[in-house]
Amino acid sequence: MNDQIPKVGVGVMIWKDGKVLLGRRKNAHGEGQYAFPGGHFDYMESFEDCAKREVLEETGMEIDNIRFQLVGNIKHFAPKHYVQVSFTADWKKGEPKNLEPDKCEGWDWYDPNNPPDNIMITSKISFESYRTGKNYFSDLL
Repeated sequence: MNDQIPKVGVGVMIWKDGKVLLGRRKNAHGEGQYAFPGGHFDYMESFEDCAKREVLEETGMEIDNIRFQLVGNIKHFAPKHYVQVSFTADWKKGEPKNLEPDKCEGWDWYDPNNPPDNIMITSKISFESYRTGKNYFSDLL
């Protein structure tokens, strides 16, 4: 893996009954921090398909009404460099299951105005976007 080529990450802020879904990460950058479902963008994939796939792979849930939220230039995980593309979506069906227990401790629904303290930077900017409407985040170290 060449760390000098930026990777594209996709994150999804999923809404259900006024709450958002977060999981506590493990065994990867951001370990111990809470993050939205998401992952790497695949070759020739649409953003919507990536968001649906990542949510289904990680939680077993289906989402609907996928909307662009933000783009960020994330240098926080040096030497890795990410372009983060984040979306919001509505819960469609299924209950969150921890389908990748090697990467996540589990999923739970949180009040977006009172999230856990330890939020991963990619999800932190999603919360900021939710509060302010800002949709571009540059050079985050």
